[in-house]
Amino acid sequence: MTLSSILAEGTAPASGGFQPMNYILFALFGVVIFMMFRKQKKTKAAAQEKQAKLAPGVDIMTNFGLFGHVVGVDAENNKLHLEISPGVTVAVHSQTVAKIIEPETAPMDDVNASIPDDVSSLTLDLEKRDASTESAEETLARLNKDNSKDN
Repeated sequence: MTLSSILAEGTAPASGGFQPMNYILFALFGVVIFMMFRKQKKTKAAAQEKQAKLAPGVDIMTNFGLFGHVVGVDAENNKLHLEISPGVTVAVHSQTVAKIIEPETAPMDDVNASIPDDVSSLTLDLEKRDASTESAEETLARLNKDNSKDN
């Protein structure tokens, strides 16, 4: 069929109305738009939460890897004053905060269990070492035997 034969018959081509594929494309387009708005909303909420946590006394890491302790917040100029070492402070933009470092809290029972009460637990137990009485010749023979196994 040529265009002239279609016009001569006075009928239009059968392309009017929506095909099922068009419905699917519009549905996918709607899902993509919905996901974009959802991600934007989550990002905005995370940024607001991070800004709410920024206060003097908080340890942070910046986008460029600088770790510091917040000593002051200038909300008007969007600046944070960080102490990066004792007596050294720097000013950074508040949007450079990549991570707020939460202090590690350990139960007091675990901390006390790992700290020895006295120095005796740090020294070698000499009584156990003297328990195996071995003469110098026997020790030399044992060491030579162990050395020959390695070769």
